[in-house]
Amino acid sequence: MARISPEKMKSLLKVYFIAGSTNCLQEPVKVVEEAIRGGITIFQYREKGEGCLFDSEKLELGKRLQKVCKENGIPFIVNDDIELALELDADGVHIGQEDEDAAQVREKIGDKILGVSVHNLEEAEKAKQSGADYFGVGPVFPTATKTDARAVQGTAMIEELKAFGIPIVGIGGINADNAAAVMKAGADGVSVITAISHADDVKEATARLRENTTRR
Repeated sequence: MARISPEKMKSLLKVYFIAGSTNCLQEPVKVVEEAIRGGITIFQYREKGEGCLFDSEKLELGKRLQKVCKENGIPFIVNDDIELALELDADGVHIGQEDEDAAQVREKIGDKILGVSVHNLEEAEKAKQSGADYFGVGPVFPTATKTDARAVQGTAMIEELKAFGIPIVGIGGINADNAAAVMKAGADGVSVITAISHADDVKEATARLRENTTRR
């Protein structure tokens, strides 16, 4: 298997949905199914936070979510847990700056997709050298999902990191109303959690988000 091309990666980042059991107001598998119908282009399984699942329960939910993604041709990414990603044979992993070293993760996962959260030029350069396939950049706007989130950056960092030539997805406080601004700054897509997982109508909320990421 060859590494994913930047062009293909950019197309997959358009509407990047991140969720686990703690984020969803409805049953997680149902939420992901509806989000797929609404138009997400990639999914990340992030099982973190108070009340999250562990061990066999975490694995079992991962299998169910991955099955839905596979059936619909949606890449399935695992957040942070490299062992789980390998056990599930996920399409890739996403890591933050506090997680395992990116170069070591690249060595473990081979040609699978590797996403890395970056917040400045130094982190971006290191991630690029380590073999990152895309950067997660943010938080762009205030977010309550991550209690340890860094300072809000706005879209300025996205504009700066375009020069690296690595696909970029914006993250943090993004919704249908501000997604266009993130795209205008140069991001290839937006990643969201609550904008989809807390929506009354998941499919409709996703479709609206998708619509607003196609307007440049």
